[in-house]
Amino acid sequence: MRTAKEFKKLCYEKSISENTIVKNFSQIQNIEISIYNTEDELGELLNSYKLLGIKSKEILILKEFKGRIFQSCPASKNVICCNYKLLNTGFGCLYDCMYCFLNIYLNSYGITQFVNTNNMIQQIKDNLPADNSKVYRLGTGEFTDSLMMDTYTEISQKILTGLFNRPDIMVELKTKSNNINHLLNVQHNHSTVMAWSLNTERNIKKYEFNTSTLKERLQAALKAQENGYLTAFHFDPVIIYNNYMDDYLTVIDNMFELLDGNKIVWISIGGFRYAPGFKEAINETFTNQDLTTQEMFPGADGKFRYLRFERENIYRTMYNRIRKHSTKPFIYLCMETEQVWTNSFGFSPKSTDELENMMSKHLIENFDIL
Repeated sequence: MRTAKEFKKLCYEKSISENTIVKNFSQIQNIEISIYNTEDELGELLNSYKLLGIKSKEILILKEFKGRIFQSCPASKNVICCNYKLLNTGFGCLYDCMYCFLNIYLNSYGITQFVNTNNMIQQIKDNLPADNSKVYRLGTGEFTDSLMMDTYTEISQKILTGLFNRPDIMVELKTKSNNINHLLNVQHNHSTVMAWSLNTERNIKKYEFNTSTLKERLQAALKAQENGYLTAFHFDPVIIYNNYMDDYLTVIDNMFELLDGNKIVWISIGGFRYAPGFKEAINETFTNQDLTTQEMFPGADGKFRYLRFERENIYRTMYNRIRKHSTKPFIYLCMETEQVWTNSFGFSPKSTDELENMMSKHLIENFDIL
């Protein structure tokens, strides 16, 4: 698994030299530090690194974020979304997942970590007013991995301690790493969720380069549960290959055999999909890739997807296997239509707001969140 210790270059603006996050990353052994004054100077630095053949994921850029640190999930059109809330803590990822939407969404060089986190907790509270009848879901892992560099940024600890008295905000720390030891002794409320993206061993080896293994993720989840954290899992994307379903069902069975199903709050399922231009983008990085060679067609949101009946079979089969083990987790589909929901699960929320309310009600009733 790739870690922050493998960065070769660190770039940051002179004005943030005394920032704690800057100081923490500056301690990485053998990292070369460059300090710039303007965005033009940063651009010149990055161009010089490109000429030297330094890889994008070997460069860390620290800066202040000038945009909105808080937002709702940028859902696709014409599909039902869970209305997840996001904190923009960084852009880019240490890991090399072939299917990741960041391959086309972030056409940039280097991994960017934002350092202006002092007012983060207040922004969360301002945007999510306390509500004794509703649960919010808040994550930091939409445009990056929540925990891949967390020992240096300490962002998760700041969030957990800052929101200790807000159990109505379920903070989800979503990762493909096993980097959780630094959080095991952090004081947190019982609504904090550590979450993992799961896939079959075959797909992790074939498409999720430089990440932790399936075994490492499940062992980390067990450790999280043993230390008072709730857990969640995301089977997204499900990728089809010969006998793929047998492998996915084995992952589900092993997950419930190892873990306490009563401490799994939600599980999402989503078929592999990609936006126009994605295939061309990943062909530049992953030569001879076979991920996009299967028969796929544009869906309601314009993204290329497996045929609807194939997706419905995936969702129905996985849903039934999960329910065989436990009725506790809330199971939902990521970015699918009402028709697919109904044909897969036998029911469907009518809208994004209804899905959010359904999930909130389930979490309150089944996990004593409030």
